Amino acid sequence: MLAACGDAIPEWSGGADQSVASVEPPLVFKDPTPFIDHGQAGLEARLELQTGSITSNKQFFVRNNSRSVDLDIERWSLVIEGDAVDEGTELRFDDILRLPQRRMTSYLECAGNHRVMFDLLQGRAASGTQWGRGAIGNAEWTGVSLADVLTLAGVTDDAVSVLLIGLDPESPEGGFRRVMTIEKAMHPDTLLVHRMNGEALPRDHGFPLRAIVPGWVGSSQIKWLGRIAVSAEPQWTRNNTTSYVLIGDEYEPDGEADGRVVTLQSIKSALALPWPARLSATRHQLAGYAHSPYGEIASVEWSDDAGTTWHRARLASRQVEYGWVQFAFEWNASVGEHTIRTRATDMDGNTQPESVPFNEKGYLFNQPLPHPISVA
Repeated sequence: MLAACGDAIPEWSGGADQSVASVEPPLVFKDPTPFIDHGQAGLEARLELQTGSITSNKQFFVRNNSRSVDLDIERWSLVIEGDAVDEGTELRFDDILRLPQRRMTSYLECAGNHRVMFDLLQGRAASGTQWGRGAIGNAEWTGVSLADVLTLAGVTDDAVSVLLIGLDPESPEGGFRRVMTIEKAMHPDTLLVHRMNGEALPRDHGFPLRAIVPGWVGSSQIKWLGRIAVSAEPQWTRNNTTSYVLIGDEYEPDGEADGRVVTLQSIKSALALPWPARLSATRHQLAGYAHSPYGEIASVEWSDDAGTTWHRARLASRQVEYGWVQFAFEWNASVGEHTIRTRATDMDGNTQPESVPFNEKGYLFNQPLPHPISVA
């Protein structure tokens, strides 16, 4: 059950251990201070520190399956192989730079973003890192279309699936990997990128090359990309059979998977406030972010009476390509305990549901979040 206005909502501290361990080599290279530290799993951004629409490289969340990798660009190469390419191809970094370059804005979000809310709002804890609202960021990416790389390698007409494999050897399967359909791989906006917000791709974010797959969950957007396998048959790995699948009573399994394979993200919105927030008794302008994998956000609404009444928020930024949009509204804060919900709707009519069926891994939670606010 969602808590009504003024009802107590369990506080979420962002994980039991907020300390930064001394590890050699490091788990991540960036300064963890501005983040909620989830240890080996990565660093969760604090939305209240976000300024503007673009997330800076320093404040962009990190999701790892082992530790960040420091690769030598002079020794790096990308191998494209499989039974659905004419012959194996190996590209160096200069070869990537010689292909037509693209710039594109897109948000990137972990499939488990909001996972902790299954426990806080439904009373059922899902397995996995208990991400709050900050396993997401929005950036401008520069790179090449995966389609151009596959065409260069001579992808054949009978190609069905494309497997991307990272060079993070301590991750599951000796390199994190995910499959996509050939149709998604050949979409012109599925990119292999080498720059992030105008700078060389940081080590924590996949230097020298990573995938950006707009609207799809973060696990599809492989970092430290080193190999692509193209097959005329569907490919099954850990990450589309037992992991990154929706396992629960409401989900029919796909193929060899234990549940429904997760690809697209879900429409969401969140306030850019600490959880829980503490404000003074005065008029405030509250802001947040909304995004949808299906297209442009049409509206964001907010409620401070348990969803009985919804008010229209102002869209405060221009939504660029596959990016998120900022929203804002005025709120008169009176002394006491309050709860504010936000709800986004996109141009295709998709909106945040009142409830989300539980799944064991805690993916794609997108109920309107009842954000607790104490006013003194």
